[in-house]
Amino acid sequence: MPRISAEQAGGSNVCAFLDMIAVSEIGPALLANPLSDSGYRVLVGSTPAKPLFFTSYAAHPNIFNRATNSTAAGRYQLLNRYWVAYKARLGLKDFSPLSQDLIAIQQIKERRALNMILAGDFSGAVTAVSNIWASLPGAGYGQHENSLASLQAAYVAAGGVVA
Repeated sequence: MPRISAEQAGGSNVCAFLDMIAVSEIGPALLANPLSDSGYRVLVGSTPAKPLFFTSYAAHPNIFNRATNSTAAGRYQLLNRYWVAYKARLGLKDFSPLSQDLIAIQQIKERRALNMILAGDFSGAVTAVSNIWASLPGAGYGQHENSLASLQAAYVAAGGVVA
């Protein structure tokens, strides 16, 4: 569950969409690991068998994983270079769970998907943001992509409504 409230996020569909992204990017097993703090402490390359976590929310951990050629971290697997830009743009003080939620919502807004989410256009919203999150269907990054059906099930399970 995201740390941002439904009121702050713009509605319960937005919170459910954030949960769906976390399920897609992190996976249910890592999200359930108490050390992951609901995914907010996960480093790229983590698996349930070999979890990788960071310990401080002071800033993005900026830990480069050679195996994945990435600095992605957090519930929404944000790259450090984007953290730097969003920190300044949104006036964030840290990489806390709330900051991570706010960045993900900003990314959704930038892809013009927020109104789709609010209207219950789940597949349209996923298509609109698929270039941000590699695990979404149609992302095209050569990584594992989850099916739209499984992600919609996660979204509905989190309280999202599909029109």
